[in-house]
Amino acid sequence: MLKNITLGQYFPGESLIHRLDPRTKLLATIALIAIVFVVQGFSGFLLIAAFVIACAASTGIHLKFLVRGLKPLFFIIIFTFVLNLFFQTEGTELVHVGFIRITDHGLRMASFMAVRLILLVVSSQLLTLTTSPISLTDGLETLFRPLQAIHFPAHEIAMMMSIALRFIPTLMDEADKIMKAQKARGANFETGSIIARAKAMVPLLVPLFVGAFRRAEELALAMDARCYRGGAGRTRMKQLKFGRIDALAALALALLLVAVLALNAIGAF
Repeated sequence: MLKNITLGQYFPGESLIHRLDPRTKLLATIALIAIVFVVQGFSGFLLIAAFVIACAASTGIHLKFLVRGLKPLFFIIIFTFVLNLFFQTEGTELVHVGFIRITDHGLRMASFMAVRLILLVVSSQLLTLTTSPISLTDGLETLFRPLQAIHFPAHEIAMMMSIALRFIPTLMDEADKIMKAQKARGANFETGSIIARAKAMVPLLVPLFVGAFRRAEELALAMDARCYRGGAGRTRMKQLKFGRIDALAALALALLLVAVLALNAIGAF
């Protein structure tokens, strides 16, 4: 399960999406998430899914890698589906057994929300998979810079978010090593009741948190030893510049939004 967490991982490449300005990718991700919420029918979801698959294919990232990142969220997706399935009572009744009542509208809404959640996760994965932590930090800091007028710590917030994303795969690898070591000593994480599984996680969480605090302290000491004092007076080796491919990306998202709105207007399924 831990190996299925793809958030924070970077997939190096030389595709057009890799070469996009990080600010473009950040804004494009926000715009794509907004478009997902605008959709009112499954035809719009199919269009967005085709767009995301095309983007993933152009980067060289296999679709199975993106689907693997959904496995840790499988429970949330199923829970969302079941919640909407049983609590939507409008529409034609399909199944009625005791207190369980399933309608066609409830089934449609449950499927709709599950697909929306899947598209949100997959779309967000493309950002971290195609953007290095350093580029992501620079992009976030530049976007937050106008807020410095109200004394918003743009550089510090961007650095914290970037470090958090960067250390997710590292912590997952360490958790996997600790879990294997505990299994070798007879620990059981896969069978038993929910309470028993929760108790079995204690020997995993304690050394994981200790290791996380140790890494945080080592990172703070290393930054202090290199005279890190925030963003004041710092320069960048690579200056961010918008190019033609950024304009093409904006145009592609605009066309996608127009197509989704058109499908909403005609009431497509």
